[in-house]
Amino acid sequence: MQEKQLTQFSLADGTTFLVEVDEPENIAIQRVALPSGKQVLKAQQTFEEALDKIKPVASAIISKLRDLNQPADEVEVKFGLKLTADAGAIFASVGGEVSYEITLKWNNKSQGV
Repeated sequence: MQEKQLTQFSLADGTTFLVEVDEPENIAIQRVALPSGKQVLKAQQTFEEALDKIKPVASAIISKLRDLNQPADEVEVKFGLKLTADAGAIFASVGGEVSYEITLKWNNKSQGV
């Protein structure tokens, strides 16, 4: 089992927060001291920068679902994200596979029923 490590992420406005992540293999990651004196890893990018990597994937999924012959009235896409100190946000895998849960809903009115 991989060791866990606290990592400090920051928001664009400078707000910081801690996330428990797997100990990174890259030992060159900078460490910062908390007011308590405890040392934590410093994320290599802001939280927003990490999430920017996910946006194109989510947009592609939604775009393709909108192109259905009979587009759904509601679309819900769920996927897991994992934060890392060095890579930012990555899609989380279960058993080595990344999965998406997609729910499409059609209202009877929109189908002319």
